[in-house]
Amino acid sequence: MKLSVLDQAPISTGMSEQEALQAMIDLAKHAEKHGYERFWVAEHHDLFGLASPNPSVMISAIGAQTEQIRLGAGAVLLPYYKPFSVAETYNLLATLYPNRIDLGLGRAPGGSAEVSQALSDNYLAGVREFPAKIAELQSFFKQDFPEDHPFSKITPTPVPPTPPDVWLLGTSEKSAKLAAEKGMKYAFGHFMTDVNGPEIVTNYRKEIKRKHPGKQVEVIIAISVICADTTEEAERLALSQWLWKKRQNDPKSDGRVPSVKEAENYPMTKEDEKDFTQMKEQMIIGDPNKVRDQLTKLDFEYEADEYMVITIVHDPIAKRHSYTLLQEVNKNIARNSR
Repeated sequence: MKLSVLDQAPISTGMSEQEALQAMIDLAKHAEKHGYERFWVAEHHDLFGLASPNPSVMISAIGAQTEQIRLGAGAVLLPYYKPFSVAETYNLLATLYPNRIDLGLGRAPGGSAEVSQALSDNYLAGVREFPAKIAELQSFFKQDFPEDHPFSKITPTPVPPTPPDVWLLGTSEKSAKLAAEKGMKYAFGHFMTDVNGPEIVTNYRKEIKRKHPGKQVEVIIAISVICADTTEEAERLALSQWLWKKRQNDPKSDGRVPSVKEAENYPMTKEDEKDFTQMKEQMIIGDPNKVRDQLTKLDFEYEADEYMVITIVHDPIAKRHSYTLLQEVNKNIARNSR
């Protein structure tokens, strides 16, 4: 199966913002070395100790230090932006890095209500206009506005020989229906929701085939994975993510990803232990054998074209090691399926 990487540029304790961004670049280089299909950068604004508010800037920096791995936004939050501006930016990236650029689109706020105010005069209006904005963006890439349309007179330059590959990201039936309606590739955030993802994806496939006969159907499932040499070590690493998420409910707490030692020293209540268990059940965590079994089970449920993996741990070395082990797991699955 194809595997890809999604990174949010989390800032760990003891790490500067610059170091967090450099860790993202290093991870992209590592992913390319180990055969990952693509590397997507998330967009977040003043949120949870995450360092990257602008995917396009990071894509350009990563593109300059890699050679072939596909690079993309996961996602550009389109309600904040004019489609023409987005088309210009991603045409520019696709010109710099030919046949390597993806553009994932999302409608989430990516930050607090105050952030939405600061970024947009009317974010909710942008959400309502989201389908229309997608259609306009598609027309800019295809350059197929009607002759009497004012935008037929303008071009989002530079125009690359191959335009960016556009995806719609979502976590609900609503986003899947919109992707099918627009004839778009769909990336489903399995790690962000507890809805029935396989059913949503199955319905998306049916709808896009019905509305766009002959259209190639492509689905990415985004999942959260921590793989280590032992399951005990993987679960230790996961403690950092659990405490980080718990602290997000307290705006006065440290927004950075805590170390394993700090998480181990945190006095867990019975309710905390229950929360940690529930978090682990929503993720794929374990040694290579356990991860293989969980990934195989998930693939049986989704039958996706690709799985995009997000791994949040405190130590960048442990993070890269997790991705190394995961790709080895994937190769073993491929060998055993022959």
